Amino acid sequence: MARKPQKKSYKILSIDPQLKDYEGDINLRMERHARVRQQILGDHENLSDVANGHLYFGFHRTETGWVYREWAPAAEAMHLIGEFNNWNRTSHPMTRKENGVWEIELEGKDALWHKCLVKVAVTHNGHSVDHIPTYIHRAVQEPTTRTFAGQIWAPEHPFEWTDGGYGKRKIGSPLIYECHIGMAQEREGVGTYREFADNILPRVKADGYNAIQLMAIQEHPYYASFGYQVANFFAASSWYGEPDDLKYLINKAHELGLFVLLDTVHSHACPNVNEGLNLFDGTDYQFFHGGGRGNHSAWGSKVFNYGKPEVLHFLLSNLKYWMNEYHFDGFRFDGVTSMLYLDHGLGTAFDHPKKYFSMNTDVEAVTYLQLATELIHTVNPFAICIAEDMSAMPGMCLPIRYGGIGFDYRLSMGLPDFWIRVLKQRDEDWDLGRMWYELSIRRAKEKNVAYCESHDQALVGDKTLIFRMADAEMYTGMNKDYQSVRMDRAIALHKLIRFITLTVGGEGYLNFMGNEFGHPEWIDFPREGNGWSYKYARRQWSLADNGMLKYEWLGNFDKDMIKFARKHRVLAKSDLQCLSVLNDKKLITYTKGGLLYVFNFHPTCSYDSEFVCTGSLGEGDFKVIFSSDEDIYGGHNRISEDVVYTTKSFPGRGYGFQVYIPSRTAMVLQKIPEPTKK
Repeated sequence: MARKPQKKSYKILSIDPQLKDYEGDINLRMERHARVRQQILGDHENLSDVANGHLYFGFHRTETGWVYREWAPAAEAMHLIGEFNNWNRTSHPMTRKENGVWEIELEGKDALWHKCLVKVAVTHNGHSVDHIPTYIHRAVQEPTTRTFAGQIWAPEHPFEWTDGGYGKRKIGSPLIYECHIGMAQEREGVGTYREFADNILPRVKADGYNAIQLMAIQEHPYYASFGYQVANFFAASSWYGEPDDLKYLINKAHELGLFVLLDTVHSHACPNVNEGLNLFDGTDYQFFHGGGRGNHSAWGSKVFNYGKPEVLHFLLSNLKYWMNEYHFDGFRFDGVTSMLYLDHGLGTAFDHPKKYFSMNTDVEAVTYLQLATELIHTVNPFAICIAEDMSAMPGMCLPIRYGGIGFDYRLSMGLPDFWIRVLKQRDEDWDLGRMWYELSIRRAKEKNVAYCESHDQALVGDKTLIFRMADAEMYTGMNKDYQSVRMDRAIALHKLIRFITLTVGGEGYLNFMGNEFGHPEWIDFPREGNGWSYKYARRQWSLADNGMLKYEWLGNFDKDMIKFARKHRVLAKSDLQCLSVLNDKKLITYTKGGLLYVFNFHPTCSYDSEFVCTGSLGEGDFKVIFSSDEDIYGGHNRISEDVVYTTKSFPGRGYGFQVYIPSRTAMVLQKIPEPTKK
């Protein structure tokens, strides 16, 4: 009798034995991935061979003129309109082909031209609506009507790239500088791609970060949406300039050795009809789920139907387009938790494995994310994918062959919330055991990007950490000659929170622009409620450059902290060992990568001769190599880097030494190498 083939046991189950009861769910995940992948591939070798919608749909030059194609299965008629025909609604009908594809050929090289405005009139149920073509490479706001239209982008001379190493370089451990182009300038207005490239990229490089993460790049009609209401997925936002200006920025970043990540939004779409994908062919179910499921209850946006092959083709082609056309080195996927669950994870406490494998899981979205990460790594093996997932879905950052979803990193979204909760307590009540747990806990073999605050914590309605600690005194207490208990606390803890988050919290690190030096004000985009002002939609770099202000201290510390992390490859080390958590003294000590870290979070107590165990570092001589107490960081120079600490064996405690640890400081010690014997 023939034996039935056994189900494959995926490595995720040995990495996390708690998932053993859900082996069937993991198998279903992988079976579905294999089935859908094969349906998409057909006879092709890999996903990159089929993710080419942008090369077929949209506008393309031909030998004799132009061709324009759209997928609109429910449309009854389509007409191309624009400046080329004086917006005549009937002169250029499109022809319906197979599988809901519409096409029109225009004879003559000059039938369309660079920067020609276009739209497509789509008829459904006898009613015609004007839309922007779905694969348009540029959309602009018309100055008279203030509405958006598509624009042909076909410059006579293509952009000349000089980043020869693109796609051939690894990033190592990512130190990410999160950016918004429009608010990256100091003047009150919308910044440009070229301003950012020329003025901000050199700052990022000098500060030691090795990657930038660009927000709000995919075209969005509402500036204040922070880019999270995308209308035109293949168009680089016109708010900041032209497509070649974005290429100039990325090219310059690569020349500086910086990776460039796109904050991509595939979790939902802008609900606008004329500008976006909504009701494009007249139905609500072309790109999205029909009915209520297609509406995001919290965001007021549209939810993609990841079970449709045409939608998968659109989204996968979108990823490849941004990599090939603009040389992006990877993606930070926004709203992954919202994609993974039918209730978008709203109000769900993910406190049991069954929450990940239930009727609430959108298995079609899981499959899409697997296909997306596979495609990205096929196009560029060195690209990195980061998931904004607060649910900690098992396998999110494990290889697909292990039974995972294939991301490289997950954002540690719980850390900012943790720090906010901590700062609402009295310093004496801080639970350092809980702090260690929150910082160090993560799924085995899965990498995280740690951060203590991002753009979310800087928005109106929330507060940055420095604002939570200093409050109104930010406006009066940032001169270096000013001292108060509140401001001294804010400066000291701003440094400690960042340093312990970077060294313990993950395998990558992220900072939102300006937060590194304690930018004093929240982000508030122009809107009716603030008189359409840009006052709070900018970054005041001059504060950090002003030698009379304490912002310089925080900027100095951040720069040297990043330099320290790179020199000692802190994020790449996996041998973290907690030595002690003394909650009454507010002390934490740990080792990582051959270094000994000592933190004193106590608001008032300095310890003259505190015993510090060296753990696995054993006996020897140690010296301080980094501390938060240097005067260039606003400290008091109480920690000497000249003192040599010699270990002794303490009964029942192992090797260690006694050291002076001032209040609200951190220091790092390194063993002094023994002289090489001849």
